[in-house]
Amino acid sequence: MDGPDLIKFAAALIFVLALMGGLAFILKRIGPGAGSSALLSTGKRRLKILETLPLDARRKAVLLQRDNTAHLVILSPSGETVVETNIEANDEDKTV
Repeated sequence: MDGPDLIKFAAALIFVLALMGGLAFILKRIGPGAGSSALLSTGKRRLKILETLPLDARRKAVLLQRDNTAHLVILSPSGETVVETNIEANDEDKTV
């Protein structure tokens, strides 16, 4: 490789790295939850996670709320287990 080829290579490498950095910056600004459904969704969200409690290294208890009803679920690598359903939400948990 002679001088002009080395300069072209360095310029191309810097250009590609700048493109990758710009794309990473844009994706970071958009956020991880900005899929097509999140961008098209204009209504009020009905589902949210109220609380998460790690039980051990592999399992955790999750309290989910849909509308005004809560559900307690145990999540593990082998699957999900519904512990309790139709739990009435507290006044402070209800969405306005």
